[in-house]
Amino acid sequence: MSSKVVIAGVDTSKLPKVSNADLVEMMKKVKSGDLKARDYFVVANLRLVLSVLHRFGARGDKADDMFQVGCVGLMKAIDNFDESLNVRFSTYAVPMIVGEIKRYLRDNNSVRVSRSLRDVAYKALQAKEELSKSLATEPTLDQIASHINVPLKTVTFALDAISETVSLSEPIYSDGVDTIHLLDQIADTKNTDEAIEENLSIKDAIKTLSGREKEILLMRYYVGKTQVEVSEEIGISQAQVSRLEKNALKSIKDFLS
Repeated sequence: MSSKVVIAGVDTSKLPKVSNADLVEMMKKVKSGDLKARDYFVVANLRLVLSVLHRFGARGDKADDMFQVGCVGLMKAIDNFDESLNVRFSTYAVPMIVGEIKRYLRDNNSVRVSRSLRDVAYKALQAKEELSKSLATEPTLDQIASHINVPLKTVTFALDAISETVSLSEPIYSDGVDTIHLLDQIADTKNTDEAIEENLSIKDAIKTLSGREKEILLMRYYVGKTQVEVSEEIGISQAQVSRLEKNALKSIKDFLS
């Protein structure tokens, strides 16, 4: 990719270089609703997308697709960026760009599973659900294989084959009128009422922290930086980072108790 100048129709050699101070001022215009400033802000940060592509080693046509997907992540970062966090936009944006590209690569896995193998896998999934209800416990692979009258080795191979490539929108059963998709068979154990209420409480707790404490928690637990890396980026000692981090976590815990 390093020898390619044009990616997805963008001449990367002509991308502007904008200082962080100018980006901060530009972001204020973006947040005020200035569409022209937003368009330029996107262009001014396309180098972030390119830097992420270098990490993935993208080549050829795939680089074009990944660049466009990365731009989607960039625009999401722009729309969701909170100036009060007091962090560089790049610090916030890169993880979102990486996330979009990883999602694209996962959803566009080039491995294909044969229809016969998928059929076995779907039957096994249905059998697992039926047996779970009748046995009131998680069935073993032996029980599943016996239930659908398929060799254990075939069931194991089929389930392994679809573990990374099956789409949640693919049908697993149809009676000619209604179709059941794999997604319909999966319970949402994450977004429960209790979890949503807890997340809202945590957000309220974070609002009580100082700007510096918010910045440190973002870099430590969202971006994944070490205390040493945080101290170097914001210009304070590691000991100060550690103390502020502990105080912030204690404040959140006290708020929630």
